[in-house]
Amino acid sequence: MSIFYKFTNLIAFATLVSNSTCQEDTFLYDTFPPGFQWGFSSSSYQIEGAWKEDGKGVNIWDTFVHRIPSPIPDKSNADIGCDSYHKYDHDVSLLKYIGAGVYRFSLSWTRILPTGRIDQINPAGIRYYNNLINLLLANGIEPMITLHHWDLPQPLQDLGGWPNENVIQHYSNFANLAFHTFGDRVKKWITFSEPNVMCLNGYITRTYAPGHKNVNEAINCARNVIISHARVYRIYDRVFRPLQGGKVGMSLSSYWLQPKDPQNPEHRKSAEFWMHIEWGLFAFPIVFGSYNDETKQLLGKLRKFKLTSAPVEFTAEESVEIKVLNIPNYTNYESKDFLKCPHVLQILGSYDFWGLNHYSTYLVEPTKVTTSILHGDFIGLFLGAKISFDPTWPKSAIPHTPSVPWGFRKMLNWINQGYGSPEIYIMENGYPDSPNTGLEDVARVKFHRDYINEMLKAVKIDGVQVTMYTAWGLLDCFEWSYGYTVNFGVVYVNHSHPERPRTPKLSATCLQQIFSDNGFPHENFSPLKIN
Repeated sequence: MSIFYKFTNLIAFATLVSNSTCQEDTFLYDTFPPGFQWGFSSSSYQIEGAWKEDGKGVNIWDTFVHRIPSPIPDKSNADIGCDSYHKYDHDVSLLKYIGAGVYRFSLSWTRILPTGRIDQINPAGIRYYNNLINLLLANGIEPMITLHHWDLPQPLQDLGGWPNENVIQHYSNFANLAFHTFGDRVKKWITFSEPNVMCLNGYITRTYAPGHKNVNEAINCARNVIISHARVYRIYDRVFRPLQGGKVGMSLSSYWLQPKDPQNPEHRKSAEFWMHIEWGLFAFPIVFGSYNDETKQLLGKLRKFKLTSAPVEFTAEESVEIKVLNIPNYTNYESKDFLKCPHVLQILGSYDFWGLNHYSTYLVEPTKVTTSILHGDFIGLFLGAKISFDPTWPKSAIPHTPSVPWGFRKMLNWINQGYGSPEIYIMENGYPDSPNTGLEDVARVKFHRDYINEMLKAVKIDGVQVTMYTAWGLLDCFEWSYGYTVNFGVVYVNHSHPERPRTPKLSATCLQQIFSDNGFPHENFSPLKIN
């Protein structure tokens, strides 16, 4: 089905959605379609440890967490993490015990290419991931690989990092090697996990590696990631897909942005504008080959304040590479004549599915841009918006991540309506709790039960094509800028013990039952019946 055909039904579908999303608090007892996949997600830096072992090179997070003074609240790091480099067999046993059918993990770029360049390949790194993949398959668990989850090799950062377009070729080489080495067994690939978070927090807020504060770098980071994604997608499509038959997509982080006053048109306009930046900055070019109007307006505002000189448009060649999958016998990208021949535009977009990382919801209202905003409030500067939270929303261990399950359904419907009903994989969804909570993590049980049920409504009532759910995360490991002060895991890890023993929590039992039942077939859910 062409994307053009899909969009002809959007108005009718929007009416259906508006009529179906009113029952936010009604629990739905039903199951997901046959073949729905359940599992967990992780990232290499957070869980593997072994940061200097077996020939691994240094990445930007290794550098970032060892700064003095430390940028991490508890001064911790993931030098050992959950020690999954040595205990991956324990992790696979836990995945099988809980009933996971898929496990998404990321490759440590410097564990495979210590300098980030293709001229030095580390056999120990290849061996580690081969062992993990083979063990997963032996236990009936599908391996899914994220090529890049924020841990850029430090030597490439020394060249300028993601804002430097030279990194595109190094990333393409790395991806090509990964497809060649693991693609005979791995059929689902994520090019980047949350590049919107990586570029914002790494190059503006300073809270993530490499810890810069430069708007121009952030915009160029986003641009080069989009081009990198498209180039790698083309490599897979032309070279590897005919033999391996897999799928490639990107995973974006997005909160649902709810108008603070839904009756106020200015609040609705502000929330919608922000949605088109938060999700659309990356998704729109990957689908349509250019920035959306909101992004162009944002870039214009940044230019007005002399904060960026980044291009507002992609070149004609870049746009074609990003957007057009199959142009038979046509290589003259400089000409736009091919656009007059709709029959050659067989498939649009450089994606096979969309990955969504979703945790919470914001309330949005417009605000005025003032000079003081230039000194720190980048949300106000970028979007002319103020965010807040309803005080009645259940709080978590992270102040800006309350539990708002109905926002998940709204988020899924928004993507479905605006992007042609794509296949969606939930790549991250989880609850940040305090380490003091212990094994009886009742709030996390309620979070997963309620969020998954809203996802069920989106699938069964609204017709959204969600086909996979991977919870974040399996283990209590290092949590980026929070260290070990919060955790997301359904399995407790004792980091004070040298063996890092693992103990399942109540939430592991919760997900075990949901996975086994493929949803909520009846009301007899113990430990799920929590008010």
